[in-house]
Amino acid sequence: MTPEDREPVVVAAVRTPIGRRGGALAGLKGVELLRHVLRAVVDEAGIPPDAVEQVIGGCVTQAGEQSLNVTRNAWLSTGWDPAVGCTTVDTSCGSAQQANHLVAALIGSGAIDVGIACGVESMSRVPIGVNLYNGPGHYKTADYPWDDPPKAQFGGAERIAARQGLTRADVDAYGVLSQARAAAAWAAGHFDREVVGIDAPVPGDDGGAGHRRVDRDEGLRATTLEGLAALRPNVPDGVHTAGTTSQVSDGASAILWMSRARARALGLRPRARLVAQVVTGADPYYLLDGPVAATGRALEHAGMALADLDLIEVNEAFAGVVLNWTQRHDTDLERVNVNGGAIALGHPLGSSGTRLLVTALHELERRDAQTALVTMCCGGSLGTATILARV
Repeated sequence: MTPEDREPVVVAAVRTPIGRRGGALAGLKGVELLRHVLRAVVDEAGIPPDAVEQVIGGCVTQAGEQSLNVTRNAWLSTGWDPAVGCTTVDTSCGSAQQANHLVAALIGSGAIDVGIACGVESMSRVPIGVNLYNGPGHYKTADYPWDDPPKAQFGGAERIAARQGLTRADVDAYGVLSQARAAAAWAAGHFDREVVGIDAPVPGDDGGAGHRRVDRDEGLRATTLEGLAALRPNVPDGVHTAGTTSQVSDGASAILWMSRARARALGLRPRARLVAQVVTGADPYYLLDGPVAATGRALEHAGMALADLDLIEVNEAFAGVVLNWTQRHDTDLERVNVNGGAIALGHPLGSSGTRLLVTALHELERRDAQTALVTMCCGGSLGTATILARV
């Protein structure tokens, strides 16, 4: 097989709508959310499920309903071939992005020809940090020099904002922009092809349960500068508020990868290829600087410049993370998060890495553009980056 035949390519990419904490998707377990996108991505490609060789999924809080390899449990719950291998990874917020990196690497190495990368998080049902504060003991050693997550993310966001000279007005303006872009994207139908609706349980007045179809992200809300200005900061004297911070959310997403040769043999059209993948560390004092370093490394690996990219997705953990990225890479927001981001759409932690790749690919296709970068800040002061190119 030639190197071109072995190259990993995307053939299908889907996501659930993103639910608010305690919202429309809160009645569904993580296994059920992930099962839904596994079925949807296989259906979209039109392949038999047993053509899949491995599934790698991201999940951050692997406790309770999301414990014991949630990816494997979701696959088994489909009733499909139990011989398919499944792994769940944790790279904090970049978990599902790293799942894509690993599946693509397995294909590129010749270990497999067909794999699914996916991710899930039900933050309504399995709250962030529950496995840290309710578990047996603590990960920290006596001489561990950094703050505890998840509290540390708020401090990191404020330290970055102070270093970069970002004001409350700066981050509020970005929060309004994210909501406005997301609302415009939904109104124009930009998310229609990537979102697969799901039936979610609704408690009835008689104590029983009905179902309703959920096919739209729940986090969007009418947002003004005046409204944001009235919100209390996340930490005293900070510039970020709930309106400029990613939302606590529920959701799942999946991408089907194949070697070019297998896609050709199955009569499937490759949609994108992986140009570069990076996971890197950054200074834990600032915690959320990872996207800056990861972007530089991804561009270097790809032999590209920032100007070569048509679209950029910088995960909106906080408004200041995106603004820091634009300042450090000396660019504006014209190509960045063009359909809004986690401030408006939500951030189901273990799903967001794949969700961002799904959204970037569909937007490239809608615009008939060529290349996109997805980058995220992650707990533990990590950064992830992926460059996709259409084929």
